[in-house]
This record gives sequence, structure tokens and C-alpha cells, in this order.
Amino acid sequence: MATKHRIFAISVASVYPLYIAKAENKGRTQAEVDAIIRWLTGYTQRQLDAQLRKGTDFETFFKAAPRPNPVRKLITGVVCGVRVEDIADPIMREIRTLDKLVDELAKGRAMEKILRS
Repeated sequence: MATKHRIFAISVASVYPLYIAKAENKGRTQAEVDAIIRWLTGYTQRQLDAQLRKGTDFETFFKAAPRPNPVRKLITGVVCGVRVEDIADPIMREIRTLDKLVDELAKGRAMEKILRS
């Protein structure tokens, strides 16, 4: 049996401030990061806040996502040196997709394009 990557057990709340800092350093906002997370997972803002307060780990966070956006499967590109579309593990792909979307935000991409609308 393969061992799970350690990122699966890390709480989303511990990484969330890094997403916010990355966005804010480039003139973007926490509200935009939250919008990306809600778009990707289907969590409401209240549900997202509750998950952060509970210290939910990444694996549980994505497995419990109420309405994962079907368009997320169309997100491609490289993050952390790996092509998102080539990641076989579904949870790792979700984590890297979120990383990719936050990267796009920090690079100044318009929200409409990030959210594929």
C-alpha cells in the first residue's frame, strides 16, 4: 500500500495565511482567495470559515467539499514543477489545482479567467 503524501495531513488553516499573503503581496485580496476556494469546492463562506476554524486537513477538506466545480478538471499548467493535469491522485490534484489558481491570482490574472467564466 502506498503511503499518503504528508501534505494530506496538513491543516488548510495552516496554509491559508500563505495563500492570503501571496495574493496580498501582489495587490489582490483575501476575498478573492476565498472566492477561488469557494468556486473550486462549493463551500459557502460560512462553511469555509468553519473548516478553517476546525483545522481540517487537506484530504478531509477536499473529500468533504459539498459541490466540487466540474470545470476544475479543465485547469491545466505547471505548479511546483508538475503539470496539474498529469497528477493521478485526485486529492493531490485538488491541492495543486488550488495552488495553481492562487498563483494565477498573484500573477494578476482577471478573476473571470481564473474562475473559467
